Amino acid sequence: MKKAKDIDSYIASFPKETQKLLEQVRAVIRQAAPEAEEVISYAMPAFKWKKVLVYFAAYKNHIGFYPTSSGIAAFTKDISKYKSSKGAVQFPFDKPLPLQLIKKIVLFRVKEVQAKETAKKLKICPKGHSYYKSSDCPACPICEEARKPQEGFLSILVAPARRALENKGIKTLKQLSKYSEVELLQWHGLGPSTLPKLRLALRAEGLTFKK
Repeated sequence: MKKAKDIDSYIASFPKETQKLLEQVRAVIRQAAPEAEEVISYAMPAFKWKKVLVYFAAYKNHIGFYPTSSGIAAFTKDISKYKSSKGAVQFPFDKPLPLQLIKKIVLFRVKEVQAKETAKKLKICPKGHSYYKSSDCPACPICEEARKPQEGFLSILVAPARRALENKGIKTLKQLSKYSEVELLQWHGLGPSTLPKLRLALRAEGLTFKK
């Protein structure tokens, strides 16, 4: 299926009966989070307020609903009758959509994100930059953006991953190739999502991680 540019085109790509179900989900999310923005993320419809609140998608026999792991954990009992995983729940086509449950989960996500935003504290770095952050991490996002390399493999990484490599003295792909993926995952700030980028960068230079 061709990647949709917006939720309207995503829904229009499905049969009429599926479209009706998707519009029902869309409407109840909009009702629970009226300030949220409709976006396409990971090729799925999503509603974003500060960050993505929930995703949803249609499949052959069900509607997939993705309220992140916290949204699933908070409603374990309610979704016990449905097939679910850590961050998703499936609503089969042969059962009525639990619209009130979807609404409750979305409201929970709105309150959760709102609480995290409220918890953010104003901080000032040694260079005088002001920024808000809820964690105790001392890194200034303004300084991090200014010192971000403009080229090379470090330029494609997010700040925590870049710092993790720099703290180990890794500035070149040849230096990176001396480490295994298992070793990298033990470093603070470097997670599994970074590895594919690093693999591609190494492969482009004819290199690989240490086995």
